[in-house]
Amino acid sequence: MSKKSSKKLSRKKYEKELYKLQAELCLLQEWVVAKGLRVIVLFEGRDAAGKGGAIKRIMERTSPRIFRVNALPTPNERQKTQLYLQRYIERFPAAGEVILFDRSWYNRANVEPVMGFCTKKQYESFLMNVPSFENYLIKDGIILIKYWFEVSMEEQTRRFKNRINDPRKHWKLSPMDLESHYRWYDYSRTKDRMFKATDTPWAPWNVINGNDKKKARLNCISHLLSQIPYKKLPGKKPQLPPRQKSKGYKTPDYPYKWVPEKY
Repeated sequence: MSKKSSKKLSRKKYEKELYKLQAELCLLQEWVVAKGLRVIVLFEGRDAAGKGGAIKRIMERTSPRIFRVNALPTPNERQKTQLYLQRYIERFPAAGEVILFDRSWYNRANVEPVMGFCTKKQYESFLMNVPSFENYLIKDGIILIKYWFEVSMEEQTRRFKNRINDPRKHWKLSPMDLESHYRWYDYSRTKDRMFKATDTPWAPWNVINGNDKKKARLNCISHLLSQIPYKKLPGKKPQLPPRQKSKGYKTPDYPYKWVPEKY
């Protein structure tokens, strides 16, 4: 785990920095469209390490037509018979798109072997072949960025307990999350093996210290912006046109069903 200062970031400072980074994401978005770039960003890591929060902040001010999130469900019976990577490839970007994978094909390197959802042969085959697959993507012009969110045992436990005690967060605590808490060291071993096999010069893992959620989000977005060279495109601010003349229009006396104003 990173030894960076544990000094807390104030809410005011966090909001100020997030605003600047989200504004830059919008400039990047324009560049991606103008240049027809294809971008894939993978978000992997420990459960409750902050992947979802980082993705949410990236998506908050960007267009969902350009920045798209994929969190694939459990494969159906047909998909189980397909080539493993097939259902991910069909979600890949076209020109002018950024695809964010909230967990990705690396399920086969972490969740599946720990939970017994794949065979040892499938696991070993994946680790051996995925570096070549990612090299092919990059050679074809796709920008591939991989993030691993790490969190300490103590902080993960605290967040899980918070989810248990907060009714707004019950949906965020699945049986798989509970199992991941129990199987901490099993996941540690698969993570270590995954890094050794797939942390390549052409597709390296970028590790985010997730112990402080605010800092993790800012660090992730800042790093993402640094990975894609872009410039602010020339253009003028749009001018708001005046309202058209009413030409006698009057609001009708219609019995609208107004929502009660309880607040």
